[in-house]
Amino acid sequence: MVGGATSSAGKSLIAAALCRILAKRGYDVAPFKAQNMSLNSYVTKNGKEIAIAQAYQAFAAGIEPDERMNPILLKPKGKFISQLVVMGEAVGDVDSRNYYGNKVEWLKKVVEDAYTSLAEEYEVIVIEGAGGMAEINLYERDLANIHIARFAMPDIIIVGDIDRGGVFASLFGTYSLLPDDVRAMVKGFIINRLRGREDVLYSGIKQLEEMTCVPVLGVLPYLEYSFPSEDSLNIEVWENGNHNFQPVGIVRLPRVSNFTDFEFMREYTRFLNLNSGLDGCEIVIIPGTKDTIADLVELKNSRLGEEIVEKAGEIPIIGICGGYQMMGRELIDMGVEHGKLRVRGLGLLDAVTRFEKYEKRTAQVVKRVNGDGVILDWIAGQKVWGYEIHKGVTESARPVFEDEGCVSEDGMCWGTYLHGLFWNENVLKALGKYLGVRIKRQENWADVIAGEVEKRVELGVVMDDLNVKLGQTI
Repeated sequence: MVGGATSSAGKSLIAAALCRILAKRGYDVAPFKAQNMSLNSYVTKNGKEIAIAQAYQAFAAGIEPDERMNPILLKPKGKFISQLVVMGEAVGDVDSRNYYGNKVEWLKKVVEDAYTSLAEEYEVIVIEGAGGMAEINLYERDLANIHIARFAMPDIIIVGDIDRGGVFASLFGTYSLLPDDVRAMVKGFIINRLRGREDVLYSGIKQLEEMTCVPVLGVLPYLEYSFPSEDSLNIEVWENGNHNFQPVGIVRLPRVSNFTDFEFMREYTRFLNLNSGLDGCEIVIIPGTKDTIADLVELKNSRLGEEIVEKAGEIPIIGICGGYQMMGRELIDMGVEHGKLRVRGLGLLDAVTRFEKYEKRTAQVVKRVNGDGVILDWIAGQKVWGYEIHKGVTESARPVFEDEGCVSEDGMCWGTYLHGLFWNENVLKALGKYLGVRIKRQENWADVIAGEVEKRVELGVVMDDLNVKLGQTI
């Protein structure tokens, strides 16, 4: 189990590295996160929705993602409300102030059944914790840390982020505040995201090990790898990157979701706040959202929304999922999200979206490109892969793919429900051709990350325990 001293300490990346390392050593390994709160999700081959991090960890392990790897997913919508996804299916919206209530025992059973099922199928499970492990106010209902630790009895590694400062205090404090039985499972610490010299840490590492009798297994440098972002904290990382040419503007909607669609092109992107202008933008993308109508209203009433409408026809405007819905003529809610109402869209596409049922469409799809839209015209007739996660049904006059999406008459505006569209090699090449740059997918990310961890982290303690438990020898 990879636990964190804080949120965003690097748990997802290190769990993915362990999945890769174990798989390369011949183990049947699978990732697991009991409960995840994420803005970004993925759809499995059987149409189930899980957090994007567990999907990537499954890829690192060389297996297909499935809903058991993330049995509970919370997708925050704002104002204490999150959509609750259980075993890959949305079951409703919940208020965080009374989320657990009488659901605790049911959710514990869901977690236990999913873990047990995976453990019966795979030799090793790499568990990722959530946030900081030592949330002492939540121990009785902490499904993703304390409950799963007590149920699975794993060897635990605690990761601390030195880039934030205070790494020794956060590691020591986390370890000290864990319940006695969980603390006994901790086998090591990892210090993550060091930008300076490692030798400066040696005296602190020695003292931490003396105080806890737990070894520091290694120190990882600050790694700039395309591991999928899970929350809005990662947007700040994108914006602080050292990128000189950022011609693609992504609208930072108040309730933005699935901005992992743009991971492979992040070097050329920047996020646009609603009070931003479009100076320097050669392409604008309106991404997914957890509440299309609410974000549409805010976008229309903003300076950015006005400029997008004015620039339509001069530069490409692209909508993905909720952004696609916003670009249409009208959105009609039959009581699913905001009661019964009709809202005018941006009017950039001849499309109308109706929300008639709470149910979401979740499916992986393959579509053929019509070639009527700018950028996509470079790959007319070719196929693209993607996945859909959305409520609402959109009627379109001019599909951009064989039977999906919509494109304007001049081809400068188009929208689609396909998340993952910009993960396709042919789409990235077409985008690069339009911008005059070369955009390449990072295919070997898992091997690169695993190599860094193997080189810099002493895994002997963990592997020795694993050998004993499995009765095997590496």
